[in-house]
Amino acid sequence: MTKDRTQTLLELLIQVNREVAAALDLRTVLQRLLFAATKNVGGERGSIVVLDDNGKPIDATIIYGKSLREHTTQQLKETVDHGLAGWVVQHREAVLVPDTSKDERWVRRADDETNRIAKSAICVPLIAREHLVGVLTLVHSRPNVFNLEHLDLMKAIADQASIAVFNARLYNDLQNAHQRYRELFEESIDPIFITDWEGRILEANREATRLSGVRAEELRQMSIDQLHEIKWNITGIEFENLRTDDERIYESVLHKADSGAVPVEVHARCVKFEETDSIQWTLRDITERKELDSLRDDLTAMIYHDLRSPLGNIVSSLDILSGLTGQDESVRSVLGIAVNSTERIQRLVNSLLDINRLESGQTIATQKAVDPRELIELAVKDAHPSAAGRNQKLETNLPKRLPNVWVDMDMMRRVVINLLENAIKFSRVESVIEAGAKMDGANVQFWVKDNGPGVPANGRERIFEKFARLKGKDGPGGLGIGLAFCRLAVQAHGGKIWVESEMGKGSKFIFVLPVMKETVVRN
Repeated sequence: MTKDRTQTLLELLIQVNREVAAALDLRTVLQRLLFAATKNVGGERGSIVVLDDNGKPIDATIIYGKSLREHTTQQLKETVDHGLAGWVVQHREAVLVPDTSKDERWVRRADDETNRIAKSAICVPLIAREHLVGVLTLVHSRPNVFNLEHLDLMKAIADQASIAVFNARLYNDLQNAHQRYRELFEESIDPIFITDWEGRILEANREATRLSGVRAEELRQMSIDQLHEIKWNITGIEFENLRTDDERIYESVLHKADSGAVPVEVHARCVKFEETDSIQWTLRDITERKELDSLRDDLTAMIYHDLRSPLGNIVSSLDILSGLTGQDESVRSVLGIAVNSTERIQRLVNSLLDINRLESGQTIATQKAVDPRELIELAVKDAHPSAAGRNQKLETNLPKRLPNVWVDMDMMRRVVINLLENAIKFSRVESVIEAGAKMDGANVQFWVKDNGPGVPANGRERIFEKFARLKGKDGPGGLGIGLAFCRLAVQAHGGKIWVESEMGKGSKFIFVLPVMKETVVRN
């Protein structure tokens, strides 16, 4: 390369760099690059097509002389999929075409009035950091106008252009992301606050101002702890727990401007806000949920207190009748049904009471050493009448010996009965239901296996929540407290419970309890 040519090339690169250095907007960068290319290389028209990471066209600029031309998405797709630009995109190589009429890679567009006229063209890839970010094409209306020197100039421009386009594309993506965030931020149905790491409020959406009753300008003079009581054990004293990608959730109360208060569920996480790490606080109004919980608690208390006394009278009366029935089988059968039904109601009432106790954090004071085999056998015996009514068979799968567990016998017996009655309810008539236990490391594993419809994957956690039910249109109903009681009771004994299921092939409810330690004093 001669000294004069090197000087010319350097001047060109400086000029191109000067043209695009002051712009980040993608369209502006593309236009400046194209005009610089046509001015310094020649050509009567040109185009730059910008590609995403998958090689799909996302934007373009086309010029004819000094005028910009409109384009369609379909035109961009055809440009990249076919023709000279498509070949360059595929091979990542620059191309000089002295005569387009003699090159099969040149696609003649139907809307081009100069289709039948031979032209000359140069097409170069734009590659930045090993990413193909676009393709640059220059066209002259006469053949043999462009030569290798022009190709070198275009390659030099492409080297500058690729970085400029790459940066502009990143900037454009960032701006679009900020715009989408802003739109979601303002349109959210939940109050959202953005704070710095000192807790000072930087921004609040419309719903935040509406629910708090505080104007946006005033909110920006406040800190987030003035609006609600922060659970520092969850967020960290200096919000250090929020610097990870994990979202932290807790319940609190939003203090309103009129001295009112709204129960809220707080979702706090780290976000990028105006290029800075910030904290996003989403405060979801849970007033209706709290009211519903209160109603359910009232209903639970009413059921327990209003049923306990008459149930006691019924149980006493049935005990007396049992001694007066003599040998009349029909009377004894009817009485047996009444006794079994009463026992089921008692178990439900006791479970409701236990749920309240366990949720309030009360400890279990009536534990003793219990043989897991005895626990399973007693539960199966209690559930037998329900299974017999559906011609179902209850089987046990137990080893000859198992170590004792330290539990409340009545509570854990009701856990197994609950699982058995669920299995009976959801299994087919005349099917077999299995209850069993075995060693599992330092635990004893218990299970109840049914032949029901199965539990969908997205419901295997929810079914253990209070008042949650997963039933089909024709499926059996219930209060939805049985499995909630099971989970609370098992967890209170230091164990855990879960379900394994295959749709259409039944479910296996499993829980484990720790083996009793020798240091435990037996009753």
